[in-house]
Amino acid sequence: MPSGYATASDAAWYAGVPVGTIWRWASEGRVRKTGKGKQARYYVFDLIKAPRDEYTREQLAPGVAPPLPAGAKAA
Repeated sequence: MPSGYATASDAAWYAGVPVGTIWRWASEGRVRKTGKGKQARYYVFDLIKAPRDEYTREQLAPGVAPPLPAGAKAA
């Protein structure tokens, strides 16, 4: 697997959003994706890291959507 790619669940935790949001962002072109189905991986460096407490790892604020690519429309 190429460096920087993670499963949808790992990418969702990193960004602080539900897995379905990662899938939608990939379909909108906000997040690069490789593979299909259960083998799909998402490029975490396209995501904005969710702020978390350094000791408990609890999410401190809602996840933020990466920008849409030029000419793309949100779902």
